[in-house]
Parts: sequence; structure tokens; C-alpha cells
Amino acid sequence: FTFTLLSGVQSDVTFTFENMCSDTLWRASNPSIGDLEPDLPRDTFEIFNMDDHYRGSIWFRTKCSTNGSNYFSCETGDCRNGIMECAGINPTYPVTLLNFAVNNPVVSYGVSLVHGQNILVRIQPNGGTLVDGSGPCPMVDCNKELSSVCPLSLIKENKDGQYVGCNSACDVLKDPKYCCNGHGCQPDEISLKYKGLCPLAHTYPGDAKPPFYQCKGADSYAITLCPPL
Repeated sequence: FTFTLLSGVQSDVTFTFENMCSDTLWRASNPSIGDLEPDLPRDTFEIFNMDDHYRGSIWFRTKCSTNGSNYFSCETGDCRNGIMECAGINPTYPVTLLNFAVNNPVVSYGVSLVHGQNILVRIQPNGGTLVDGSGPCPMVDCNKELSSVCPLSLIKENKDGQYVGCNSACDVLKDPKYCCNGHGCQPDEISLKYKGLCPLAHTYPGDAKPPFYQCKGADSYAITLCPPL
């Protein structure tokens, strides 16, 4: 494994990133986490100091490359700006989102499939207790491919016709049946299939099971990409 220490800011909130996928991934965020070295080769472990106050999403781009015109792009999670740095821009979907609200010493966290899935992820607090006093800070993840339940109309393929991700029904079909504003939202038959594979992830707008956990006192938050079963 390659070990790297990244200091985005001076902070007491520590994230670790471990890439156990077969290829290099490129980190991205909205808003920016101050990440100047977004590439994360396989078998790499990084320590990253997060801002003490942050609310947003982190995701990972796959199969990125620079063409003959020096334009940088990725098969999934692309930011459409042509450069490796991707901050403050919404990605192209599908993409697995890691949502965080950092208000040191409290960190809220969740895995979201509301905009589909492109990689498998896990968030594991190292120690800490839930703010409501109900117990230790739990792990959340989505460690199964949605390909087995992804409707054909929602499958994302690359230029070679290979499966690279599964979209959300709302993003593709634009049907009110699958889209809502979070008030009175109900799961649909597609999001229920996603939930069946990844019960610890949020699969539709307004999904509150599990809750957006609020953790206090954790030593760090381990983010593992393609975690082992």
C-alpha cells in the first residue's frame, strides 16, 4: 500500500481514504474540500484533514484520462470542466455520493444512491458516540453492485458498451413518481430494489432510514472504496 498524508487545512477532523478498487480513482467534492491531489491510485491509503465546518458531498470519478487536446474527462462522476481538479461542480450521474456535515466536534454522515451508483463505498467512524446517546457511531455502506436490479433504461454504459453504473429513476425518467422534494416522499419500486441490496444507504429523496447519523468524539472517519465483504 502507498501511504500519503494530505493537509487540506488545520483541523481536528480527520478522514482517511483507502482505495481497494482495481483502478485509480479521482476524488471530487461540492463544495470544495481543498483537495489539490485528487488522484487515488489503487492500494493507496491517505489521511486528509477536513475543514472544521463543511456541508456537502464527496464522490469518486472512474476511468479518467486526458485526450490529445489536453481535456480531462472520466467515465463516471465527470465534472465537465476538462481539468483534474473538480470542486464546487455537480457531477454527471450516476454517482455514489458520500454526504457529510462537519461542525466540529460533530460529524454527520451518510451514503447516498439518490443519484445512482458508480462505485462501492463504506464510511466507518473510528470510535465516537451518537449525539442522541443511543450508542456508538455505526458504519454505513453500499457494498453491492446495483447491476443485478438496475432496469435496462437506467444502466450507464461506457463507449464500449460495458456496464459502469446504475442511474436513479428520477435523473433519467424525470417522472414525478420517482422525484420529490423530500416532503411526504415515499419509496418506489426501483428505490426499494436498491435498498434491498444496500439497506444502509439512502436510495430516494427524503429517505431517513438509516438517519443521517450525528457522531461526536470519533478519532477519524475511514472511507473505504470497494471495501471487502
